[in-house]
Amino acid sequence: MDTTPRPLGRSGLHIPPFGLGCWPLAGMTREGITRDVAIATVAAALDAGILHLDTAYCYGEAGESERAIGTAIRDRRRDELFIAGKCGIHWEPGRKQCIDGRPERIRREVEESLGRLGTDYLDLLYLHAPDPGVNLEVSMAELGRLRSEGLARAVGVSNVSLDQLAIAAEACPLSACQLPYNMLQREIERDIVPWCHVNGVAIVAYWPLMKGLLAGGIPRDRVFPVTDSRHKYPMFNGVEFQRNLDFVDVVRHEAERLQRPLADLVLAWTAEQPGITSVLFGATSPEQVLANAAAHFCELDPQARRTIAAGIAARGPIIGRRPV
Repeated sequence: MDTTPRPLGRSGLHIPPFGLGCWPLAGMTREGITRDVAIATVAAALDAGILHLDTAYCYGEAGESERAIGTAIRDRRRDELFIAGKCGIHWEPGRKQCIDGRPERIRREVEESLGRLGTDYLDLLYLHAPDPGVNLEVSMAELGRLRSEGLARAVGVSNVSLDQLAIAAEACPLSACQLPYNMLQREIERDIVPWCHVNGVAIVAYWPLMKGLLAGGIPRDRVFPVTDSRHKYPMFNGVEFQRNLDFVDVVRHEAERLQRPLADLVLAWTAEQPGITSVLFGATSPEQVLANAAAHFCELDPQARRTIAAGIAARGPIIGRRPV
């Protein structure tokens, strides 16, 4: 597939079509993620040509993800990298997640993130999630000020509704929107994708492998421990889990026909969907990074596209959200 960097909305910047989502490297939802493993995983991504790194202030109780990135990029040319960060969520004692969109909190988090990363600016700064207790316009205005001051080159939002997206765009020049999207979670096609197309906003997709499900390595009898966040999601439990694995088998057949790893085919399919600008994949080891980076070389043919479309239609809507 074409790996040329793509326009980041109307910002004048360009973003690679694939990026490393660095949330797993925080070690909060997966076992066995040490600092050394996290650093090696980021380094492997860079060596494989994955130069888009996506992180956040809250990726780790003490910023473990950002610290690992900072170490891994220390001897790299900063102008060759595309680093995206997020602000507006932090952890209170006891791993209590706190959404805080106050301007002073946003500024503090961005300044701390830059220190952890060892850089003077972010290529893209997202508001991680709207704060119900703060007007969205107030939060976005602070992101706009940070952009004007050179701490961020472009501004985006994450985990928003269509109405919130429109409000954010009114308050601050908006270049990107980050939301979950994959073969089975395609709700944004109804409204957000068309809106972003009309308004010149790039879409960065996370969960393209559906938290590992679409990578094809999860056995049907897998039971997730409480230390693995997937145990909370309907898509990984009971009948929903089995129906999703039935769909995975359909896609796997096409991957085998094309002689490509399943994850490569899934990532390549996601990156070629209309309106999708960049696709984030997670990894918890250098080996996983190298396997996913091979999606750069995966080409879908018309038969694969038809078979996948038929499989999506046959699967029907999924129950994707975890209970609140």
